[in-house]
Amino acid sequence: MLFNTALFGVFFLVFFVAFHFVARSRGAKLWLVTGGSLVFYGAWDVRFVPLLLGTALLDFWLAREIGRSQDERQRRLLLVVSLTANLGVLALFKYARFFADSAHGLLTLLGVAVPEPTFSLVLPAGISFYTFQSMSYTVDVYRGELKARERPEEFVAAVSFFPHLVAGPIIRASVLLPQFERMEPPRWVQVQRGYLLIAVGLFKKTVADLLAPVADGLFGSVGPVGALESWTGALAFTGQIYADFSGYTDIAIGVALLLGFELPPNFNLPYLATSPVDFWRRWHLSLSTWLRDYLYIPLGGNRNGRYRNLLLTMLLGGLWHGANWTFVFWGAYHGLLLVASHLLAARFPGLSGAATPAGLHWVKRAGTFYLVVLGWVLFRAETLTSALQVLRGMHVPAVTSDVTYASVLTLVLVGAGLVVCHGVSALAEHTGLRQRPVLLWPAVATCMAVAMVIGTPGQSFIYFQF
Repeated sequence: MLFNTALFGVFFLVFFVAFHFVARSRGAKLWLVTGGSLVFYGAWDVRFVPLLLGTALLDFWLAREIGRSQDERQRRLLLVVSLTANLGVLALFKYARFFADSAHGLLTLLGVAVPEPTFSLVLPAGISFYTFQSMSYTVDVYRGELKARERPEEFVAAVSFFPHLVAGPIIRASVLLPQFERMEPPRWVQVQRGYLLIAVGLFKKTVADLLAPVADGLFGSVGPVGALESWTGALAFTGQIYADFSGYTDIAIGVALLLGFELPPNFNLPYLATSPVDFWRRWHLSLSTWLRDYLYIPLGGNRNGRYRNLLLTMLLGGLWHGANWTFVFWGAYHGLLLVASHLLAARFPGLSGAATPAGLHWVKRAGTFYLVVLGWVLFRAETLTSALQVLRGMHVPAVTSDVTYASVLTLVLVGAGLVVCHGVSALAEHTGLRQRPVLLWPAVATCMAVAMVIGTPGQSFIYFQF
């Protein structure tokens, strides 16, 4: 049940009416959220609904026992059970084949003859998102940062809440549980922002789907590619992944707002970042802060082995995205960029200060954008060989030129798509547009009209596969 389909529109209309006008009590609303969310998730594959429920109920019970126990050893054991169960399920569905293939390749290289793995597992939609969300609850209760709930309704509703269920943002229980306690109706300012974000999200998804064939054309090629084609395809994917993922997030936040819930932002104009560090303060904020709080800081953070911790965190962050060596190298690449950024900032503190000239800021933005684009090549390529082929095409001019009128026009349109998507994001979240109804509603209508006329309903979102 994709956001950009009529089916979801009907589902949400029915849910909206039932939530605001039929379910009167808080308990009824909690059960409606849980039931509606399971219907939403089961529309993809009902077989995985028990897995979602089992994850939430197990962590609810473990967290409750952690909260009740005064025995530190027992509390630690319960936490280990939660971490093992969650990471075990994630490893089984997402990484079992990857590890089996890697082990087979290594053994073959060492001359050991073993049968090639042939098993295949269907990856449950959104498993990485709801696993991280559920697991962080037990960690927060163990740390004493959150009080364990005594009844399961609130927690199960928060984990399964359908706007963020399949592709985030990764919402911590401490953010949603208090809102499920209050169940306040949306204020008019929330309604305005909600409609605006839904319209902007659908518009950005339309742009993402227009950029997708250009990116697919590059990364689906099997031979050498020219510089113009390489850059056009790489920039197309750079725009596609931002427009697609941030578009989903916009819709998710907008839908939640219409129900009276505030979800935190997940993007903040990431391609205007002035350094790799700044980029990760703007891109996929819910994941980067989750990795910081639940992985980087427990590893020692800035206190003990800062650069080692950064590299390890980014390696695991890359692997979180998928079972492929390209994701591992993408994570390692960004880890090295972060380490280099911190070293440069320590060596040349004036470069990152507030008094940096405006011209230098734009040079830093251009340099950061260039590095990010190179990283997206690793992220998008099916194999490391394919990634190296594209990177070589971007930097080593081909013998024969691929410059034609059509190719130049395609590059210009790809660049326009990148600029427009950042522009509508800035308009929606960084101006006073939603406080001016005379401008707000025409903007909403324009974005919706573009999505309906040009868009291709039913195109899946990129981050569903993660």
